[in-house]
Amino acid sequence: MSGPIQLLQSSFIRAVIISTLFSQMGIWIRNFAVLLYVMEVTGGDSFAVSMISVAEYAPIFTFSFIGGVFADRWRPKKTMVWCEVLSSLSVFLVFAVLEVGTWQVVFLATLCSSILSQFAQPSGMKLFKNHVRDEEAQSCMSLLQTVTSVFMVLGPILGTLVYQQFGIEVSILTTGACFLLSALALFFVPSDQNPSNYRETNKSSLLREMTAGIRFVFANKLILQLTLCFTLVGLGVGLISPLNVFLVTEQLDLPAEALQWVSIPYGVGEIVGGIVTFALAAKFAPQRFLMIGLLVNGSGIILAGLSTEIWLTMTAQFMIALLQPAIFVGNSALVMQHTDQNFIGRVMGIRTPLMTGAMLLMMGLAGVLKNMLSLTVVYEFAGCCFFAGFLIMIPLFRSKGHRERSAA
Repeated sequence: MSGPIQLLQSSFIRAVIISTLFSQMGIWIRNFAVLLYVMEVTGGDSFAVSMISVAEYAPIFTFSFIGGVFADRWRPKKTMVWCEVLSSLSVFLVFAVLEVGTWQVVFLATLCSSILSQFAQPSGMKLFKNHVRDEEAQSCMSLLQTVTSVFMVLGPILGTLVYQQFGIEVSILTTGACFLLSALALFFVPSDQNPSNYRETNKSSLLREMTAGIRFVFANKLILQLTLCFTLVGLGVGLISPLNVFLVTEQLDLPAEALQWVSIPYGVGEIVGGIVTFALAAKFAPQRFLMIGLLVNGSGIILAGLSTEIWLTMTAQFMIALLQPAIFVGNSALVMQHTDQNFIGRVMGIRTPLMTGAMLLMMGLAGVLKNMLSLTVVYEFAGCCFFAGFLIMIPLFRSKGHRERSAA
């Protein structure tokens, strides 16, 4: 596997990273500008605020699989460039309508961008499949995860700062400019290979390609295992996401305002974990990364649910965040390595709504389960979801080890 420095010497990787930086900036500025603007205009109306989440998540279920099919049909570079350009144009359109005085149009910025993301994300994976060798897949995934981890911490700060300093109009314009710069960076990605392959794919029907994608997932034992593992992670994450504040108020007996201090180790863990994952990606097999991440995350979640000491809760938060990138990097690298190039878009289109759906389902049930059982039991159940994902992946780990011993 290539080392981090050698990886960054690739013009393809540099172009993708620069594009990701601008795209992440645009997403976070848009998300927080829209949130804070809606809160301000409506006086904190809960229905209006919830509609932001609907605009963000609904396209995942309605367009993700379709986007995956078209990602396998269309040239990935052209698809990604057009998605970024159209996202930018939709944001500028929102700005124009906003000037007329219709504030509800801000939802359109999130909705359009979310729809286009369902086409861009699988195309991005296909682009990596075309231009990155399998042995470099994990290093590339870890580099992108590092960028994402940094923005998970700094993004809310950036978005809030831009809105508070300049208002919704400048925030919207900045978002559109970021998406345009992201598209510009993608122009430096090498041209798509074998364009004739995409023209041939267009001859088959959409339904037939969807069916073929589902059959591929169920016929490929490894991809099916990884998809089930990814879904279980979604269940676990969804259970604990809405309940963090209760760790502070019930387990630690502190005021809700203390959540910001308890969350600091999580933010630090996200950044450190992303950097460490990138640094070690060339030295660890992706299945080892994935399984270590599942074990540590599951243990950290259970520890957080049992802890009644603030230092122990903060340690658990750091543990959870530190190895979270390893789960996503290991899982994505294995999918990219073991999925046929012609099916990568459809595989991503199937996995994404399953994971997101599992997460949203558990987020909706988390409060009910907490009241029926207890906070500790819910956290233990969430940790067990990660352990179940670990158990599903054990056959993969054993088969890999057997092949390595045979080769030796």
